[in-house]
Amino acid sequence: MTEKVFFTVTVLKRWRIWGLGILVSLLATLFVLRELDFHLLGEALAQARFVYILPCIGLLLLGLFTRAMRWRALLSGGLPFWRSFHIMNVAYLVNGVLPLRIGEVARIFLANRADPPVPMMKTAVTVVVERLLDLLAVVMLVAFALAAGDIPPVLRSAGVMMGIISLVGFLSLVWLSRQRHLAHRLMNGLVGIIPPIKRIHPTALLDHLLDGLAPLARLRTLINALFWTGISWAFSVVAGYILMYTFYDTPSWSVTCLYIAAAAFAIAVPATIGSLGVYEASILIALDSMGYGNPATIAIAFAVIVHAVNVFVHSVTGAIGFIHEGVSLEQLSQGVREVSLDTPAPNVPITEGSSNG
Repeated sequence: MTEKVFFTVTVLKRWRIWGLGILVSLLATLFVLRELDFHLLGEALAQARFVYILPCIGLLLLGLFTRAMRWRALLSGGLPFWRSFHIMNVAYLVNGVLPLRIGEVARIFLANRADPPVPMMKTAVTVVVERLLDLLAVVMLVAFALAAGDIPPVLRSAGVMMGIISLVGFLSLVWLSRQRHLAHRLMNGLVGIIPPIKRIHPTALLDHLLDGLAPLARLRTLINALFWTGISWAFSVVAGYILMYTFYDTPSWSVTCLYIAAAAFAIAVPATIGSLGVYEASILIALDSMGYGNPATIAIAFAVIVHAVNVFVHSVTGAIGFIHEGVSLEQLSQGVREVSLDTPAPNVPITEGSSNG
């Protein structure tokens, strides 16, 4: 009886989250459609230089290779490269189709059925580390966009400071993951200054964060993780820059970084299905803030192309991953249910790093 009640409550909670995600997607889609001029859209598509999509796809594929290298490094070589690559791509595809980061649970299941199997908690920890690294990369992209963009000097200075503080803060947290007593003392001091934060159980949240960062406390792992993260996002930025040529004569590196970061945060909304609407709206807002949003229809057309290219890449590589792993949708669904009962899914609302925007 208790299990039945628990199952019912869980389903109701998930449906509320899904409902909220669908509502957010609908509102974002309506926002985009309100700005759309269909006559101008037709002209823009007729004049678009779609040939630039090809090198963009090539760069995105290279980015997936480097992300597989990063995951394999975090697993300490626990999986062969191609196994890591295909499992990761299956997870990305599932995340793009289903809400609530189900793809991460699928990754845990597929890694655990490998030979030799990777322990579930080990995979879960690597997923958390990946998301934290990608969050750092996204913040650095925003910092670069502010520092290099054609904006007031005070915002450029803020961008530089944001980048420095983010990197120092991240490395400090990695160090604190091995200095728990000091971390708890600092948190207790913060609670003493701001008592209301007791309501969110900050010490428990801190411990979860430090547990995820603990693998990076080993210098070799940290260097490998930062290296492959940097290379991966560099491929994404170059791909995004080249893709701007489909609609714009003068692409901008700062604009590219900002729209990629904006889209990455849109992907972080866990309840939306495929980030539909939210993805396009985030790119539209980013382009408009940097002077590339007028006319809005061009920016919307570009946002749709960016989304379509990413969906295409993840669909193809994910389908190949399914074939390579020899797993059916029914088997994967059953495995995900079993893993969900044994291992909590990594609850990290951070970007799916493979996007170029």
